[in-house]
Amino acid sequence: MNQEDPKPQEEQRPELPPQGPEPSDALGPYANEGPAESRPEIPTGDDVFENRPGARSSAPRPEGGKSPDLESALEQYDDQQRFSHERRGARRDEPGARRDERGVLGGGGRGGGGVRGGGGRGGDRHGRDHHHGREERSERPTRPRADEPFKREILANSSFEESRVAIMENGRLVEMLWERKHAQNIVGNIYKGVVENVLPGISSAFVNIGFDKNAYLYISDVIGSQRAPIDQLLKKGQEIMVQVAKEAIGTKGMKVTMEVTLPGRYLVLTPFSNSIGISKQIEDPVERKRISEIIDKLAAEHLTGKGLVVRTEAEGASEDDLRREVQYLTRAWDAVHRRYETQAPPCLLHKDLDLPMQVARDLLSDEVYVYLLDNRDTHQDVCDFIGKISPHLKDRIKLYDAKTPIFTAFNIEPEIEKLRQTKVSLPSGGTIVIQEAESLTAIDVNTGRFTGSKSQEETVTQNNLEAAEEVAHQLRLRNIGGIIVIDFIDMRKASNRQKVMEALMNAVRRDRAKIRILPITRLGLIEMTRERKRESTISLMTEECHECRGSGRVLSVESLRVRIQREIFELTQGRPGGSVRIVLHPELAEAFTGRQEAIEKNVHRSVKIAADPHLDWEDYRIILE
Repeated sequence: MNQEDPKPQEEQRPELPPQGPEPSDALGPYANEGPAESRPEIPTGDDVFENRPGARSSAPRPEGGKSPDLESALEQYDDQQRFSHERRGARRDEPGARRDERGVLGGGGRGGGGVRGGGGRGGDRHGRDHHHGREERSERPTRPRADEPFKREILANSSFEESRVAIMENGRLVEMLWERKHAQNIVGNIYKGVVENVLPGISSAFVNIGFDKNAYLYISDVIGSQRAPIDQLLKKGQEIMVQVAKEAIGTKGMKVTMEVTLPGRYLVLTPFSNSIGISKQIEDPVERKRISEIIDKLAAEHLTGKGLVVRTEAEGASEDDLRREVQYLTRAWDAVHRRYETQAPPCLLHKDLDLPMQVARDLLSDEVYVYLLDNRDTHQDVCDFIGKISPHLKDRIKLYDAKTPIFTAFNIEPEIEKLRQTKVSLPSGGTIVIQEAESLTAIDVNTGRFTGSKSQEETVTQNNLEAAEEVAHQLRLRNIGGIIVIDFIDMRKASNRQKVMEALMNAVRRDRAKIRILPITRLGLIEMTRERKRESTISLMTEECHECRGSGRVLSVESLRVRIQREIFELTQGRPGGSVRIVLHPELAEAFTGRQEAIEKNVHRSVKIAADPHLDWEDYRIILE
């Protein structure tokens, strides 16, 4: 599976490096402003399925770069990503528009993995489609079908240490978003940095933006000629403006891009591109034409060589709404540029809103039944913010003031605890086992207690269909990204394998992360990639076990017994006589006591076994007496 660095990413916030500006006003662009008015095809052969239309830019292509990194910001951020590529596809030959003819790439590659769409169908602002690179097989179905019952609720819990947002669909937890005070998200933040190293051998550079680890910059994210080597585009010590596209994951540092973007609710400003894109989710040709005419007019008045991406939320927005946002975005960009000109690197030039506000900006829509917050100040800020930009949605924002904690009342805490389990049960008795590693995630499907009532083929197929649904849900809930290999149970019939493939494709329709699925093999294996912009939920919640050192296994009782006997024999040189005292973990001490006679026979000495509860499983002491 080919991979490359995804392009952009969502926005997050970190601890600010030196010389960072103060956070923006809670209402951001809209302070002092009045209220606004307002199937997939089944892949065959070498075809692949992707859950997004035309612009598969992995994370927010810098164009959409600023939307919240959190999945909260995902839905609209997706628009930016998608449509940044539309712009490149439609106008890739125009001056200032970036040429990108790479195919869609899988996650887990350079720069930390993730899924990047380089090719596919792009649409210009008038609705015309263009092809470049690999054709994409499906539309991104972020919205439920009209005939599907659908209810989305958003619950926000804020405390002194962290903010958590739970997204529920039809009463089931489907996404968890986190932001911790000591390690705020930084995806989408803009920095002035200094190039520390340029490595032509891997077409990459490393940029100091004020953190312990230098940020990684791949040549495809460098502004300039795509054909020139990176050492001709960047020099050591050069000062550049970059935007964080992916936060540090594991041992890999953060990934940045020079293709900076500034997002709003309706539009995304692309200062270094002069192309215009309109969301493909706006399907009405009359509405597309109306928006196109407004954007043409605003571009002529305000943009002067800059580009825009029109998000799905702009559907139905008035000219005043769009004009106000264009004016805000251009003012914000001017402020960023002024800081860049006056401040010394490394420094923060721009950061996004905090998590609850990002969710309000990017996820609150007509599809959301309620946005329930348990912090009074945060609730007021969100109400003020939405009152300025989408007043018709203000009545969906509610304050939760009951004594029972919100996540306890809605039974979310037990669901969060279950995320640490590697085995997940299926409705009919089968199971899936999820094993995350640094380079990929392996998922094994088992029938478990499910024996079925008909043929073995039908039993296996039914189990696999249930597994496909649950796999899609767990990937989204656990925020697992990069390369994923699913080992379904073998099915003889190609038609059944196709059913499972189709079930998985349908199950990822609402996932806002970009997904690429390769055809199922005869052995029942499916390889897929899912966009990875930040660490998985498990990585966030846990740390490496100090006893097993991350392997998940420790030495068995028998292995430790043999090792200790061998060490005693080496210490005594096999000479008999005397006694030996062995101090062990309490459970080991109990097991060794049952084998004490055999141990004494093997070491030719009397043995005393003692327990010490302070010892780890594999720690022990041997004392010759």
